[in-house]
Amino acid sequence: MQSRKVSLSDINKKFSEERLSPFPGEKLMNQSKSRYAIQKILDLADIHINGHRPWDIRVRNQNFHERVLAGGSLALGESYMDGWWNCEALDQLFDRIMSAYLDKQAKKSAHVLAAVLKARITNLQRRSKAYDVGKRHYDTGNDLFGVMLDKYMNYSCGYWNNAQTLDDAQVAKLDLICRKMGLADGMKVLDIGCGWGGFARYAAEKYGARVLGITVSRRQVEFARTFCRGLPVEIELLDYRDLKEKFDRIVSIGMFEHVGVKNYRTYMKVVHGCLASEGLFLLHTIAGNTSYTSTDPWLSEYIFPNSMLPSAKQIASASEGLLVLEDWQSLGPHYDTTLMAWYRNFRNGWDKIKDIYDQRFYRMWTYYLLSCAGSFRARRNQLWQIVFSRKGISGGYRSIRE
Repeated sequence: MQSRKVSLSDINKKFSEERLSPFPGEKLMNQSKSRYAIQKILDLADIHINGHRPWDIRVRNQNFHERVLAGGSLALGESYMDGWWNCEALDQLFDRIMSAYLDKQAKKSAHVLAAVLKARITNLQRRSKAYDVGKRHYDTGNDLFGVMLDKYMNYSCGYWNNAQTLDDAQVAKLDLICRKMGLADGMKVLDIGCGWGGFARYAAEKYGARVLGITVSRRQVEFARTFCRGLPVEIELLDYRDLKEKFDRIVSIGMFEHVGVKNYRTYMKVVHGCLASEGLFLLHTIAGNTSYTSTDPWLSEYIFPNSMLPSAKQIASASEGLLVLEDWQSLGPHYDTTLMAWYRNFRNGWDKIKDIYDQRFYRMWTYYLLSCAGSFRARRNQLWQIVFSRKGISGGYRSIRE
């Protein structure tokens, strides 16, 4: 039986039925097929190509569809950085994408599979790689983070229960952590991943703690030493695996995401070895709902190299036999609000730093902040504060929420 020859008009008719515009020529025919395939996936989340709602994608380069089909989430982010497509509300777009699990519906690209395989075989967060994220992300520039963050330079989730501003939410978070750990005057405190010194300064000023903060970012060390000058605070450029001292309290805020599953047990052993017998350890970390072995390829390539989100199972397993779990609080929705506040600060403060960074960086940073906000809004990412003791609190730990 002779097959019916498909004409260009037949193809045009088919795509018009799917709300697609016809394209003449063989190359544009292939683009149409790619666009059709992309649209069928996006339909699951009620997202339209060249639609008119805030979360719809507006394509500016017709090669976009083929590029994304071939390269997955990495290509999606890179094509946005290159100006190939726009979206009025990226946070709403990614809320829909993540809520509909479109990343699971789409076929994984070879790039993604290679990244997963690499993470399973190698230790991407080994000692020799410890300072990579400091150089590539946290050393991006104190001017950038100064525009974006609050007065204490907290680069972690705020606590918005009774807060209206970013400054208030971050102070509420810092105070909540101090009270959960029962900080008292003269206590010796270790801050693993101290950032720009926000917690160290607050704990020293408000609670009289003596703090050692460690980070893998030279720019953070420079800033934090000045920021905490005159207080009982020391800031060191140091990998957590090189710690030897004992402390009454240990806190780690937004650093565990860089540890990696192959090192979780080592990390917990270091905490156990550094924590006084009556001490408490508070872990504040972004997390995932399942056990992953690698992060999103675009985030890994452009924002957080070698990062990895832990799962509840991985954290519990790593601490088992070393620490006693006392308290676990979920704060994921607060990170959506925090990220949106960072984005507004970044957008409104762009004129102050645009001579340092180019337009492609602006699009990259916008994509980073708003895609992450959408992921937290969809509850695909979590934020946990977990309190451990070294040997258990006699009579039980009193959970603090307000």
